[in-house]
Amino acid sequence: MDMGRSLLKGKLLMGKVLTFGEMMLRLKPMANDRILQTNQFQANYGGSEANVAVSLSLLGDDAAFLTKFPENLLGEAALGTLRRYGVATNKILRGGPRLGIYFFEKGASVRNTNVVYDRAGSSFATIQAQELDWSELLKDVDYFYFSGITPAISAELQQAVLSACQYCQAHQITVVADMNYRGKMWSPTKAQAVMTELMQYVNVCIANDEDFEATLGIKAFDGDMSRGIDQKASFEAGMREVTKRFPNCHTVASVLRNIYSVEDSLWTGLMLRNGQFYEAPIYHMHVMEGVASGDAFAAGLIHGILHDFDDQAMLNYAIAASVLKLTISGDLNLVSDAEIRAIMGQDAGSSVSR
Repeated sequence: MDMGRSLLKGKLLMGKVLTFGEMMLRLKPMANDRILQTNQFQANYGGSEANVAVSLSLLGDDAAFLTKFPENLLGEAALGTLRRYGVATNKILRGGPRLGIYFFEKGASVRNTNVVYDRAGSSFATIQAQELDWSELLKDVDYFYFSGITPAISAELQQAVLSACQYCQAHQITVVADMNYRGKMWSPTKAQAVMTELMQYVNVCIANDEDFEATLGIKAFDGDMSRGIDQKASFEAGMREVTKRFPNCHTVASVLRNIYSVEDSLWTGLMLRNGQFYEAPIYHMHVMEGVASGDAFAAGLIHGILHDFDDQAMLNYAIAASVLKLTISGDLNLVSDAEIRAIMGQDAGSSVSR
């Protein structure tokens, strides 16, 4: 069977996507050095919503990114990274004091990967909600994407995201949100207060592992990362509860994982879409770098929606994009549509639709 043709119903919906969030300078110690011991850092750029925009652009989609960069060389370098991969940058604001930074310390074996943020007072963090004219920024947009990281940054950004979502609902723009809980940025109590309000406007929700409980107060996962896939039934119950509480949300998708060590894990995807559950194949992964695979999953899902993939193929495509990211260093999932389809064509496991 021609994998490319079998994915499509024959109708291309397409559309323009705007993602909204912070892109930062990422500094990583060389090899598996710890931050405490290194005297060299590898520098590149990334951030959840920027990662999604780059993935979509590389897949041939019309993706733009909205953020705020300082008017200095670091801002220019971040801007250049987006342009290099075809992301539209005409909506990006300039100004403010600095570019946010995060330090990425790669784990090994039983030592977990670690992240240290240095983003307080960044150009993006100091955005005022009134700087963002959503009627102008969203006038040519069909899909709006944000993650829970963005409203976690400041009260002004919480208001900005809420205003954007309200505009989207009033103008039939699809809202896609990755819950993306970060315990280093806010508490579950605060996250639930904010995200529960935003979820009233969300059409497609992505939630992984602790995201359900931390951001929405819905129990779906017991915290044991070695048996996430084994808890499929509780994830399904959590997904049903999401659609029950938030009737505008017709799709809920998750990455399920059994993580045995930093390098060794099983990965699959689960999706509830329009009342129907779908399971993706299971991939046994040797992980090169466990960062931004959730962003790759989100981009794969959005790409499937844009191109009207069959629902099962949409999920299979998203998890294939996600596991490919585990083989690539840096934040960006530098893979093509053909490479994702090739992974889908391999016998990774079994998929079930019911």
